[in-house]
Amino acid sequence: MPIELHAFDTPNGRKISIALEEMALPYTVRIVDIGKGQQFDAEFLKISPNGKIPAIIDTEGPGGRPVSVFESGAILIYLGEKTGRFWPRDLAARIPVLEWLMFQHGGFGPIAGQVHHFATVENEADRRYGLERFSNETRRLYAVMDRRLATHRFFADEPSIADFAIVGWVWRHPRHKVDLAEFPNVRRWYETMLARPGVERGFAVKLR
Repeated sequence: MPIELHAFDTPNGRKISIALEEMALPYTVRIVDIGKGQQFDAEFLKISPNGKIPAIIDTEGPGGRPVSVFESGAILIYLGEKTGRFWPRDLAARIPVLEWLMFQHGGFGPIAGQVHHFATVENEADRRYGLERFSNETRRLYAVMDRRLATHRFFADEPSIADFAIVGWVWRHPRHKVDLAEFPNVRRWYETMLARPGVERGFAVKLR
């Protein structure tokens, strides 16, 4: 049975559609329209208590029993464990995957998401302060990634779930008001990722 992906057209939703395509897992999509508040519907809250997308239901989970997973990082790790792909078995090789996955979840996603928010604030004073604060930090995070990618083709030694997590957010670089020409290593990595057939399919999936 295919995995059910409950998602919307956001960076966090895209990272899971990309992972599912890259891992060649069959899945169906159930769009959760966050613009209409569907993330707070009682049925969705049963599988995502925090009322956030994405979430998945795997009818063939551990022991052959159905399981639901919420939080995109947890989903990526679960899928890596399930397939053995893009998730190293060797602990030393797994460390950078975990580091950069946590980098995205703890910094690059939340901070860049604040840029998305403050760019739409109507009050000029509120917008100016918030946008300057979070834009500066977002650019710092791009610089951190650029330094890493100056010596690594991917964030770990091989393509991994960390790359899937981050590419969904770099995808929104125009909304971050970031020109990737200023971060050439990030641009090279991003173009490499977009050229992967699984990533291309993951971005093409209808999530809206």
